[in-house]
Amino acid sequence: MNYLTHPLLNHKELKLIEETFKKKELPWEDGKKTAGSHASKEKNNLQMSRNSEISKKYSALITRKLICDPLIKSFSLPKKIHGTMFTKSMEGMKYGRHIDNAFMPSGRADLSFTLFLSCKENYEGGELCIENLNSEKYFKLNQGEIIIYPSTYLHSVKEVISGERLVFVGWIESYVKSIEGRENLFDLDAGARSLLSRHGRSDELDLIFKSYSNLLRLIGE
Repeated sequence: MNYLTHPLLNHKELKLIEETFKKKELPWEDGKKTAGSHASKEKNNLQMSRNSEISKKYSALITRKLICDPLIKSFSLPKKIHGTMFTKSMEGMKYGRHIDNAFMPSGRADLSFTLFLSCKENYEGGELCIENLNSEKYFKLNQGEIIIYPSTYLHSVKEVISGERLVFVGWIESYVKSIEGRENLFDLDAGARSLLSRHGRSDELDLIFKSYSNLLRLIGE
């Protein structure tokens, strides 16, 4: 399964978001509002109005962190981060098995992501389940950690048994549509950077960086 899990937010940022989202009068809406015709039948959660000042402010903060993170940039090759929103699931809420729309009003969905904002010890259930051919993998990450995975995978959010699950979700339109293409570029970049840190610049390493750049030109858009 092709995915990346990675710490994104620091303690100070998490505390700021946590304190803000504890306020009672926040513009939460029915999650079905942004689901496709099929997914809306499976979706039972709340989402914060994208037009609210709180949503805009913290969406911008997290999006900046995504864009500036070297590992995330290498893995996803982001052309556009879009459709972002804060969602909340309380006791009895879940999001059944579905696949994300290939094209949204905000852009193409090559990669999906979930940033976990609740401490995982504070709620029971609510695991993100991602399916890949004959396997299923469940994710319940630490507070401040993100998972990024291809939007081509079927996935679901298991029912929250107790507590409250707060996450930030969105999609990435990549410069490279192909999963295999992104994976090969990611491996090349990781290998080249490791060699650079160990041995410094060399003629051979320059050839690897050249091949990386030219492969990106060939399969990117």
